Amino acid sequence: MDSIASGIRWVSAYLAAVLAPLVVLLIVPMPPGSGFWWDFSMATGFAAVAMLGIQFVLTARFKRVAAPFGVDIVYYFHRYMAVFAFGLLCAHYLVIRIGNPDALGAAHPLVAPGHMTAGRAAFLCFALVIATSLWRKQLRIAYEPWRVGHAVLSTGGLALAVIHIEGVEYYSEAVAHRLFWSVFLVFWLLVVVYVRVLKPWRMRGRPYRVVDVRQETTRASTVVMEPQGHEGIRFAPGQFAWLTLRASPFAFSEHPFSIASSAEAPQRLEFTIKALGDFTETVRAIAPGEIAYLDGPYGAFSVDRMRAPGFVFIAGGVGIAPIMSMLRTFAQRGDERPLTLVYANRREQGIIFRDELEALRSRLALQVVHVLQEPPAAWDGERGLIDAALLERNLPAEHARLEYLVCGPKPMIQAVEKALYGLQVPLGRVHSELFDLV
Repeated sequence: MDSIASGIRWVSAYLAAVLAPLVVLLIVPMPPGSGFWWDFSMATGFAAVAMLGIQFVLTARFKRVAAPFGVDIVYYFHRYMAVFAFGLLCAHYLVIRIGNPDALGAAHPLVAPGHMTAGRAAFLCFALVIATSLWRKQLRIAYEPWRVGHAVLSTGGLALAVIHIEGVEYYSEAVAHRLFWSVFLVFWLLVVVYVRVLKPWRMRGRPYRVVDVRQETTRASTVVMEPQGHEGIRFAPGQFAWLTLRASPFAFSEHPFSIASSAEAPQRLEFTIKALGDFTETVRAIAPGEIAYLDGPYGAFSVDRMRAPGFVFIAGGVGIAPIMSMLRTFAQRGDERPLTLVYANRREQGIIFRDELEALRSRLALQVVHVLQEPPAAWDGERGLIDAALLERNLPAEHARLEYLVCGPKPMIQAVEKALYGLQVPLGRVHSELFDLV
């Protein structure tokens, strides 16, 4: 109940921040000559800029903000709200273009007033941010250059938007409006300083040293690290952290990975990473002794947030990493609740932690069901993809009373959620890790 109340408070705060410029717009006297559509276009513009400013807060990883929802949900919200805010910017422009085109003036930057050029440049910056974020992989933009460009375009776009608002002066000349945008700008600058200066500075003083790198499969490696000169982090099994390796914490080189080790041994952290491109392809070349930095823990995907008579874990590929943290933690705690793991892979040689999972069966009330999409001829386990029939064959009789934790590729998660719904598992008992954050 505390998390629900906290979530409601943060949603209310978000709505208040977005609506604040509109409230100010209503309480100050309207300039002469304004009509409904003109005022509507101003309102959409103000709301869009307020929302885009708050985007910086959503990705600042304030733990109190993310705790009720999980940072993965906050990032998805950030993505959808960015698209919605850009839609408001489009509405702002189109209403003026249709209803009062003369107000736009000349488009040429050498002829147009500076604040109008700033507005057009801001619109272009946000358009590039949206396009490169939604279609980064299709455009084959590497992660690090994308992050740098995303930060530069977002920061520049918001600064140009505020210059545009101040330059127009049609509404912002009112004292209340000038006060609002001044506070807005100071708050935004403080968030940027916190994210890009203060937080990396703190991380720099809390380094980790790589003590081992294990090859789990031909494509997956586990990086083991220990804190240097500090006590490390306490985390709940299933949570994740942003990891920086071979770079300064001030660089745009951090990547989110689940913690795979037991929460009962926080002084020795393990991250199991599969080579899928960009940074992950270089993990196997990391050597003991290298320095790493962590920002975390984050995430609501954890058994410690749930009370249940038992759990069902459904994993695909490297999605086993957070679930392995939960199983290892249960083993160290001596937990005796019934556990079922359904673990899907394409090929047998891709099964991560196969031997350890077998060993955990002697320490836990654990049933392990391996599923292979392309099994060898002698395979006697489950075949194909996870569907309702496969789950019905392998779930305990009291499956509707259990909690389900699902982590893997997005298509697998969607198929599993649909299958569980068909098996009468309550929606509130299914928890999926939406880990494709970028």
